Amino acid sequence: MRGASILRNAAQAAGQAAKPKPMSADHTLYHLQPTGFWKKFRDAVVVNPEISSGLPLQDKHRMPPPASRTERYSTPATAASDVAFNQYYDRDVRRAYPQTSVVTQSELSELLLASPTLAAVEAPKTEVAAEAAPLTAVLAKLPEGTAFVAAGIETGAAKGLPPAPPSLNTSGKWQPKEGDYIPRAPHQYFPMVGYV
Repeated sequence: MRGASILRNAAQAAGQAAKPKPMSADHTLYHLQPTGFWKKFRDAVVVNPEISSGLPLQDKHRMPPPASRTERYSTPATAASDVAFNQYYDRDVRRAYPQTSVVTQSELSELLLASPTLAAVEAPKTEVAAEAAPLTAVLAKLPEGTAFVAAGIETGAAKGLPPAPPSLNTSGKWQPKEGDYIPRAPHQYFPMVGYV
């Protein structure tokens, strides 16, 4: 009888040695698995029934587990929670914009009259310069609109209008003409074509 148990143990050891050891932990130990009808349904439908569900067990990975503590959470008291010394106008961010300062003319005149450096300021000159050039001489120096016609730009100076934008060009629609050949593969889907 002792020989039979030795042979049985040797056969079990040989069978376990032939089975490869798993490279990772058993997914059923640390993840939720369906039971009952849904386990049979999952085994029949999924491609790999041995794959993990990906839902970790809450008592294995979270200490203490969620909803296991009996005490209620209370917000800790801070300086902002004290209503007596936290005035609304101090924490109202909607009205925290820069205020404009206004100085009236009477306040400004009082400040200027009280200034000791007022006597040192000279009065401004009110005389008009007699040497001012006449307006016709200034206008004669400006370029005329016809000076740009030679460059190919019609300024509309004769009609008194600005240049017409390209979209309102009435001379005709643009007709594309094929330009230089751009090298490409013989069977390319979207070959690059140059136009003039």
